[in-house]
Amino acid sequence: MGSASLSYKGHRYPVEVISHRVWLYFRFPLSFREVEELMLERGVTVSYESVRRWCAKFGQSYANALRRRQPRPGDKWRLDEVFVKINGRLQYLWRAVDQDGNVLDILVQDRRDKAAARRFFGRLLKRTRTVPRVVVTDKLRSYGAALREVMPCVEHRQSKYLNNRAENSHQPTRQRERAMKGFRSVGGAQRFLSAFSGISPHFRPRRHLMPAHDYRAQMTVRFAIWEQITCVGVAGPAATA
Repeated sequence: MGSASLSYKGHRYPVEVISHRVWLYFRFPLSFREVEELMLERGVTVSYESVRRWCAKFGQSYANALRRRQPRPGDKWRLDEVFVKINGRLQYLWRAVDQDGNVLDILVQDRRDKAAARRFFGRLLKRTRTVPRVVVTDKLRSYGAALREVMPCVEHRQSKYLNNRAENSHQPTRQRERAMKGFRSVGGAQRFLSAFSGISPHFRPRRHLMPAHDYRAQMTVRFAIWEQITCVGVAGPAATA
């Protein structure tokens, strides 16, 4: 079943239309207007403003529901931070993944000092409700200083060669950043990337590690999960706005 908090009441389009537009936007590097055009080609008239509102309203809820279905995080976390320009200002995108490449959390901050690292560690512990066995980072000293305060018993490994999985996890974000021509505000970037990091990886199994028939079977399962968490086929017809 989907999230109990989801409600489509008041929307004149059916659930299938709404969930499909949200999926298109977060899965592919498309603008709201491009999603509108794709749907128009299929004979469905939906304005780009409606797509924007649906993504803002349902994107994070869908992402949270998908995260709740993920297996328990692994005991080895990899952390990395990259800079992003938001409205001309330099900000930092902090990211944590486990040894299987599952995104644990992201956080946009204006610094990468000890306080910023401590804030990210605290957010990770609260979200995952677990403590890792090992944390792998690059040589940024802020990680070590914060880790000694927040998780003093956790092993800390620092190496630029051991952190490829976290660094590679930034690539889809960079792709979207280019397609969107940058982010306009810190809050907007945090909201988009939080939903994006929950939805996009769900539809990105490691295709290069499996034959075609296994990939198709895996995607069939993932689309079924998407229908469950978005309540497609469960909710009744949406009411007219």
